[in-house]
Amino acid sequence: MALTREEREQFLAEPHVAALAVDAGEGRAPLTVPIWYQYAPGGDVWIMTGAGSRKHELIRAAGRFSLLVDRLEPTIRYVSVEGPVLDTVPGTLAHLQEISARYLPAEKVEGYVEFAAKNHGESVIIRMRPERWVTSDLGTV
Repeated sequence: MALTREEREQFLAEPHVAALAVDAGEGRAPLTVPIWYQYAPGGDVWIMTGAGSRKHELIRAAGRFSLLVDRLEPTIRYVSVEGPVLDTVPGTLAHLQEISARYLPAEKVEGYVEFAAKNHGESVIIRMRPERWVTSDLGTV
């Protein structure tokens, strides 16, 4: 059964690890990788990735990407969202703290942010406007 707009937006707003997919060019399957993301109902999605990374370059070339999030309990549910890139800006320490706090226990955020800031290099924030949604709740198995 398809989810309502409110259900799909609320589900996407939960801290799931998404599968990001983007066109990888002629003769290649789409690049599909796990990624952290940020989303609030009714808003745009943003991801943080390395500046000049393969993800960054492919998204820049394609001008759009998709995310898929799912769960198995209490019911099998998924939301897939696809849309155009709105902008790409340099990632900041505040972005890194925000996305880390979404996924990590509070006591781990500071240490992770410090490590990532020192070791991951420059990053970018890529913002996407959800344009197409595919959703379902398949119930319990």
